[in-house]
Amino acid sequence: MTRHFLSSALTAFFALAPAAALAEWQAVEEVRPYSISGKTGAELYESIGARGPKAGVTGRVIAHTTFKLTWTRKYEPQGNACVIVTNRPKLIITYTLPKPASELPAAVDSSWQAFMSGVAAHERVHGVTIKEMVKEIEATSIGLTVADDPDCKKIRVELTRRLGEISMRQRQRGRDFDKIEMGDGGNIQQLILTLVNGP
Repeated sequence: MTRHFLSSALTAFFALAPAAALAEWQAVEEVRPYSISGKTGAELYESIGARGPKAGVTGRVIAHTTFKLTWTRKYEPQGNACVIVTNRPKLIITYTLPKPASELPAAVDSSWQAFMSGVAAHERVHGVTIKEMVKEIEATSIGLTVADDPDCKKIRVELTRRLGEISMRQRQRGRDFDKIEMGDGGNIQQLILTLVNGP
């Protein structure tokens, strides 16, 4: 267990793609497991360090949350102005989590389940902030009107500016949350120590 691995464990990545209408929608949430090996907590954690999702140039993480966001968006000229009349999101959130390749001894399995419950709960918080970001984008976008824009060009620039601000706030929330969770005495650090020092 290295401090570098601890400090880089669990992170959220972001992707934003354009596209439309205020309506009821549901995020699609999926779990993508990656295989690890080991018969003790320490061996399992070592395998996570070797096989976990890559983060940055050389680092790996225990788990991470990614998302794909696209929009169905309609711009409509109204007089000399342009208005966004449709702004419907399609959001897919993917949680990448470790999964032992073989059955674990009973005591280790109990420890592992406790560890994974905490890790999954951590990633779900990232999922919540992503969904909240999308709802904020939706609320900000629908009905957005820019005057003197009959060709609907200025409105795209203004929308991009607003979305950038919303996205940056969401990313900062994720960083702040990870800093607390993975800092000295934080929840993730405690989960790791319990797993590694257990059976």
